[in-house]
Amino acid sequence: MTWLGTVDDIESAGSHVLLDYVNYRKGETGDGEWVLSVLRECVRESGVREVHSHVEIFDGEDSPPGFAAVVLIDESHVTAHCYSERGILAVDVFTCGDSDPSEVAAMINDALVSEIPGLRRVFEKRVERFRSD
Repeated sequence: MTWLGTVDDIESAGSHVLLDYVNYRKGETGDGEWVLSVLRECVRESGVREVHSHVEIFDGEDSPPGFAAVVLIDESHVTAHCYSERGILAVDVFTCGDSDPSEVAAMINDALVSEIPGLRRVFEKRVERFRSD
């Protein structure tokens, strides 16, 4: 097993990068298909192997308008969840092994902010996962 890093002298086998955005404006239900394509392209460009992908669009009848998009990778997942009426978007990138989630997250961020005027990242955090004693 490849260890990605240490936190307080505790080794971890994975890392999770969390991103939150405000001022997300892209279509009535958030253009989930477009965001899924951004996630998939960034995964592909980073060299991480995609296993499966899916997007679920919420029209506001049973859930608030928006979407949930997921790209399953052989090392974990990359997801996005949007509440389009509120203009908020959350993205997370979770990898294990040799892939760096910060690299994938940076690619996603660059793609999003270059296409959506006024989009602002208000939170970013990297958390080491699968810690061992």
